[in-house]
Amino acid sequence: MALSLRRKTEKPAPDAMTLVEHLTELRRRVIVSVIAFVVMATVAFLAYNWILALLKHPYCEVAPTHCGFYVSGPLDGLALRIKIAAYGGLFLASPIWLWELWRFITPGLNPKEKRYAIPFVVATITLFTLGAAVAYFMFPHALKWLDSIGGPTLTQILDPNKYLSLIILLMVAFGIAFEFPVLLVSLEIAGVLTPQQLSSWRRWAIIGIVVLAGVITPSSDPFSMMAMAIPLYIFYEISIVIGRIVRR
Repeated sequence: MALSLRRKTEKPAPDAMTLVEHLTELRRRVIVSVIAFVVMATVAFLAYNWILALLKHPYCEVAPTHCGFYVSGPLDGLALRIKIAAYGGLFLASPIWLWELWRFITPGLNPKEKRYAIPFVVATITLFTLGAAVAYFMFPHALKWLDSIGGPTLTQILDPNKYLSLIILLMVAFGIAFEFPVLLVSLEIAGVLTPQQLSSWRRWAIIGIVVLAGVITPSSDPFSMMAMAIPLYIFYEISIVIGRIVRR
């Protein structure tokens, strides 16, 4: 009797689960992720002043004497706080919803795929964080260039909502761009590309990387473009080396 009860409570194997059971499992993972986002967004809402000071720091490096923000509407302050809460909630809750996503797809992977999946997940998170950090520390140079390009007769009065959108977009763009080696190594493992092919395409890759960096850089300044293009080319060479090691 105990044996039969234990078998009834066991979770079915992934290949034995019905469509309804898969959808139920997905719903549970989504609910947990949404709750985590709401909780973390509330934390970010309460920590608004600290987060705003952190994001404003690059601007204060450029203009230390007048790095205040100016709003033109009574609801702009509320909109800014809600936007910071939303972005902060996504960032702080990312480990939880990535874990839920991992737990949802893991049962369907075979042992070999699981062995590759863990390093790829770690590399993806690490490279995205590295890209966002590079964008953050490079942003003061971008602001200086954007300020100088308009000429000395212009006085900047920054809208915090537009400033926040620019720095967040820049950090996300760098974070996604830094996933470039993960994509290349995945294609090499899948047999779509070979290290020899990547080596022979090196000249075209340099041109493509520079063009891509110029297109997807939100601030369109040369500092941001080079800060993205140089690491991408280094990642390209590293991907060739990793591909050769994996194939051996």
